[in-house]
Amino acid sequence: MKKSGVNRYRLFVSSVQKELAAERRAVKEFILHDPLLSRFISDVFLFEDIPAGDRKPDDIYLDEVKSCDFYLAVFGNEYGWEGESGKSPTELEFDHATKTHRERLVFVKGDDDKGRAPKMAELVRKAGRQVTRRRFSDIPGLIREVYASLVECLEQRGAIRSTPFDGSVCDEATLRDIDNKAVADFIETSEAAGRLKLKGSRSSKAVLQNFNLLREGNPTNAAILLFGKDPRRFFFNIQVHCFHFHGIVKQKPIASQQPYEGRLFEVIDEAVEFVLGKIDRRVGTRSKSAQAPVTFEIPRSVILEAIVNAVAHRDYRNNGFVQVFVFSDRMEVWNPGELPPGLTPKLLREPHGPMPRNPLIAEPLYRIKYVEKAGTGTTDMIADCRKAGLPEPDFEQRGPYFVVTVWRDWLTDEVMKRIGLGERQIKAIMHLKVNGRITNREYRELTETIYRTASRDLEDLVSKGVLCKIGVTGRNVHYVLSRKQDINRTNRT
Repeated sequence: MKKSGVNRYRLFVSSVQKELAAERRAVKEFILHDPLLSRFISDVFLFEDIPAGDRKPDDIYLDEVKSCDFYLAVFGNEYGWEGESGKSPTELEFDHATKTHRERLVFVKGDDDKGRAPKMAELVRKAGRQVTRRRFSDIPGLIREVYASLVECLEQRGAIRSTPFDGSVCDEATLRDIDNKAVADFIETSEAAGRLKLKGSRSSKAVLQNFNLLREGNPTNAAILLFGKDPRRFFFNIQVHCFHFHGIVKQKPIASQQPYEGRLFEVIDEAVEFVLGKIDRRVGTRSKSAQAPVTFEIPRSVILEAIVNAVAHRDYRNNGFVQVFVFSDRMEVWNPGELPPGLTPKLLREPHGPMPRNPLIAEPLYRIKYVEKAGTGTTDMIADCRKAGLPEPDFEQRGPYFVVTVWRDWLTDEVMKRIGLGERQIKAIMHLKVNGRITNREYRELTETIYRTASRDLEDLVSKGVLCKIGVTGRNVHYVLSRKQDINRTNRT
């Protein structure tokens, strides 16, 4: 697909033609006449530019999607005409770009999705789960967003050469800003982990040089983030914000919250301990060792992997923060940025090679056994969750954030839908996830039903293995959630 000469890339523009004709034309004209972009993008495909007598059928113009380097979609209010498949050409093009692993850029006109055709609104949501959707209100706004996105894509491909964030010199930083004890602790931990055999000088300068963390004698951004005395002096967006909610949604009052900032090793440890302090744990016996083992409802390895990935692979040029949310039924880790080109949430569930966004940050984390180089982190998370009797984690793109969701119990929305629970029963389960137990009377008050209906609903939940009944008769009878079921039957897919 790359062509010889200066202009090397092809771009396919997709949208409902009649509604967004002016936007499509403006994008093409801008790209082909911009002094920078026109050096790298040689062809912008618009379907309407094909002569009327030679218009191609769907299967042929989908080939145009496959032959492009960049797929650019502009979504508005209209969905467009639907073919035999029940899908519009715009959605078919998006699906084909996804299937063929094209680099996808999605731009949505307007902030209010309520006025969109139902199928277009769903397409906007579908795209948002996979890539970052950038909003615009008018053609100048669209052009600004297109320009910024294409420049970023060209930088990632190496067409426009710039020094990566982690390898760039940290402005105004010197070796005096490096904490020598932090470097010494790193050497000791790495050697104990069996992943470092240091020969020669152990001075901070020598160690930083060994890990390519100096440029012309000055610390890089990665050096300050990992070993700086006070990284906050140089970066305002390195915090990890942790939040704990008693319920299942983000709403006040917040049970507790804590921002952590400092060297990345410390921030990771503090964020992991925050989560461990909010979830259930079980203490075993000392039959096999002097210290009683502690088992957490979410394996520590899963929590660590989710937080390490967010810190190590985030986009540090983005002003957002890493955010960790602990709810009564799940943990979410929000990472500013997107997956590297060619990697999708679906591919994270399969064996894949390592694709670190910040390799100079990832390497020291590997040395102390916080990450692996084999690209097995997400598949290990899946395996560890299954072993613990939990649903598989969810990986999805939500706007400018990549989000990992780890479930605290097997009763996810999808599972409850799959086993056929009614609205009253689901409402009761939400109550149980927060309060831990429910009686027949509480069920009646919560769902506004009579005694017979409440009893029937609760017994149905017991028969499906969702609830356990505690007690036989009388006022002490109540119901609690079952801890887990067959993981193969309840996993999210």
